[in-house]
Amino acid sequence: MSGFRAIRAELKGVFSLALPIVVGLAATTLIGVTDSLMLAPLGAVPLAAAGLTGAVLVILVAGVYGLLSVISTRTGEARGANQWRRIPFILRNGLALGLIAGVGSVVVMGLIWPMLPFLGQPEEVIAAMPAYWFAMALLMIPYSLLTVFKSVFEAVGWPWLGTGFSFLGVGLNVPLNYVLIWGIGPFPTLGLTGAGIASLVAEALALLAAWAWWKKSKSMRRLRLQKPIERAELASTFREGGPLGLMYVAESGANAVGTVLIGLFGTIALAGNQVAISVESVFYMLPLGITGAVAILISQARGAGEINRLGPIAYAAVGGSLVWLTIAFLVLAGFGRAISDVITSDVDVAAMSAAILLVMAPMLIADSLQSTMLGALRGLSDTAYPAIVSTVAYWPVALPLGWLLADWAGMGPSGIWAGFLIGLAWSGIMLLLRFRGKVKALASPQHQFP
Repeated sequence: MSGFRAIRAELKGVFSLALPIVVGLAATTLIGVTDSLMLAPLGAVPLAAAGLTGAVLVILVAGVYGLLSVISTRTGEARGANQWRRIPFILRNGLALGLIAGVGSVVVMGLIWPMLPFLGQPEEVIAAMPAYWFAMALLMIPYSLLTVFKSVFEAVGWPWLGTGFSFLGVGLNVPLNYVLIWGIGPFPTLGLTGAGIASLVAEALALLAAWAWWKKSKSMRRLRLQKPIERAELASTFREGGPLGLMYVAESGANAVGTVLIGLFGTIALAGNQVAISVESVFYMLPLGITGAVAILISQARGAGEINRLGPIAYAAVGGSLVWLTIAFLVLAGFGRAISDVITSDVDVAAMSAAILLVMAPMLIADSLQSTMLGALRGLSDTAYPAIVSTVAYWPVALPLGWLLADWAGMGPSGIWAGFLIGLAWSGIMLLLRFRGKVKALASPQHQFP
């Protein structure tokens, strides 16, 4: 099969798996969005409390997601090798690691809490949020365990099943929020605290549903085999996923610092940046799903010993992302101001957003290459080197260069994102070269592939 035909043959598989992953990722963010929308009528203090909690929580979610993301590739490799008896072992040990990660996140949230007054946060906001803060901290436990189930379901060919459980949590959160925030019927009016309890209960019920399905469904029989929890397996999974967890934390931190730097240019710049990010996040959901899909598909092909498919899968994923984001680039470059005008009525904010989108649009293309190749290397169980390259791209490269372009070169807030564009383009090229070298090594006659 010619190179182009081989790539085209893999496109359907990439997008078929990417779509449910995209929908599942959207569900992860919707609980926080739901809380914000339903708390808005209570005024600025509860809304600010939810925003402050979410700003910390999103970093922990990113770290846990990175750590546990390797469970899908380990499962995918076992499935590709037709080692179905190994998958329950991966699942049970993954659940143990997920529990550790969830409890660890609660501890981190507990340690951060007493530091908030020293970070210049408003006293009235801190006074309103203890119960909400710790309810959302506890939510990390069911979130982590549900992520493990979702990862395994995706890798064995049931991606919509995991997505369904994720959306069950969102669906339950809405009525629970309504009842507990406003005190419907016999329930007391709990306001912000009620929103935290509702989110925690909703996520816990979604986890309980996934657990019950695993325990009772006939389709899950092969995944219910009794397997031991072994320290060596936990350590191996942690060593593989740990670099990715740290990388995602570094990425979230770099984005936060970038926002702070943009805030130095004033309120209009900060508001325009927020509008631009809200637009950018919509277009970037598909490449995020493709990253997860390519990791699973490459791990499956690797497990099956189908080395000739590794390149076509990765290049199909890159091609699909680039086509989508090229369309996004044209839309944002041509209609960025019109889109911004729909979101905000402030003329200055809309103009700032449109200027930022002009730089953010090509940055998305660079980020697509970087994240897709990161997923491809994850499918080959190569995580440490890509994590280092990506972290370097964000911190020593993108942020300092972005500030130079923004301040010294006079680009303003757009310069921050120009720094990210250059850093991510460099990272994407480095990871592409790394992937090509890995595939070449696997295809060599000297390599003994299982």
